[in-house]
Amino acid sequence: MSEATSYFSIAVAVFILLVDLWAIISVFRSDKTVGVKAAWAIGLILFPVFGLIVWGVAGPRGIKEGPTSQEHSKG
Repeated sequence: MSEATSYFSIAVAVFILLVDLWAIISVFRSDKTVGVKAAWAIGLILFPVFGLIVWGVAGPRGIKEGPTSQEHSKG
């Protein structure tokens, strides 16, 4: 295997790892139950690429943080 191919393979693996970590963090920030969060995390860890595809289609998303004070939430 050439040196360029090795670097490309490493870059792809690192990219998948980072996206997988982002997905796991997003799952744990969601409002689902602990069991559902654990199942998604285990699936993403055991099947990084396939798990990301399934999570992208059907997985829980993190909760979006909104304004916390009453002053900022006035309409």
